[in-house]
Amino acid sequence: MLQHQQPLDLAFQALSDPTRRCMVERLSAGPATVSELASPLPMSMSAVVQHLKILEASGLVTSQKVGRVRTCRVEPLALSAAERWINDRRRSVERSLERLGVYLEETRPDPETRT
Repeated sequence: MLQHQQPLDLAFQALSDPTRRCMVERLSAGPATVSELASPLPMSMSAVVQHLKILEASGLVTSQKVGRVRTCRVEPLALSAAERWINDRRRSVERSLERLGVYLEETRPDPETRT
């Protein structure tokens, strides 16, 4: 199911889960092994690996296996795409609110003409 979606959809789907957001937050501080990512989480290693597979499928996280150790890293470009999308929406809403403010100011009744 994941392979037929757009990259931005995959990123937001991956980030919709608090455990995966926690993992991305930890990886934002630097690379970590799967064991390091799993240690603070109240779940099995198998569940952690499933979450990592979703993060990797979304492009938000990459991993490399050296010997028996898999090290994960956050992928900044994938985060940048999500950030750009959010910022574009924010700017659009801000422009709408600015236009509303101008309209309300222009159509405000003059207090001196009230009786």
